[in-house]
Amino acid sequence: MRAVAFVGFKKSGKTTTVEAVAKVLRERGYRVAIAKSMHASFDRENSDTWRFSRVADEVVVRAEDTDALLFRAKDVNALLSMVSADFLLLEGFKSIQHVPKVICARSREEVGELNDGLAIAVSGVIAGSGIEKVDGLPVIDGTKEPEKLADLVERRAFMLPNIDCGLCGFSCAEMARMIVKGEKALKDCVVLSSKPKVTVKIDGRVLPMRDWVQELVEKTVKGMLSAMKGYREGRKIEIVIREE
Repeated sequence: MRAVAFVGFKKSGKTTTVEAVAKVLRERGYRVAIAKSMHASFDRENSDTWRFSRVADEVVVRAEDTDALLFRAKDVNALLSMVSADFLLLEGFKSIQHVPKVICARSREEVGELNDGLAIAVSGVIAGSGIEKVDGLPVIDGTKEPEKLADLVERRAFMLPNIDCGLCGFSCAEMARMIVKGEKALKDCVVLSSKPKVTVKIDGRVLPMRDWVQELVEKTVKGMLSAMKGYREGRKIEIVIREE
């Protein structure tokens, strides 16, 4: 799954820009997911769902217009692990550091304030002023040129694991900035470029393991299972351990 965060302050044009890009990508046949970061509470206090969420891990809501799954993710990795799509467009999430960003701004000053080295373009309100570049970044009006902005998202969207495993020698934030600058490529991420024989996830987050650790886990698990009645050699073994 590839991702881009559309970041900006209030009334900067984020929602309109995300909507325009998502529409074009959907028309191109991609499966698109949108994640929105809000500063307000989503579930109204003392509502039925609010009360249910106090006594349940997850709450499923069936409504006339929309179905919803309400839960509390431990972190952004656990949250995004729930999403399955070709492209994930994030609205908000200014602090996220493992995906490229499109800055939606009202002025040049806002662009400078929001640019943390992950920006690939500028859009939003400022794009209606006719400015073509800000701090070396192309300015694309998502309302007038949504195809052009979608083209950029197609070419440059990516999402690193955000686990800071250190196998590449950098943190995910450092690697993401180097990819944006063109100094590194997605294949330089060891976790994404390799196809591990053994994968262990904890709350949706992949636990990086070196080759010898994978081999140890594989042989240990298969050795134990081979002594059990009903065990058959298969292509894939899944074990889930839940803490009570």
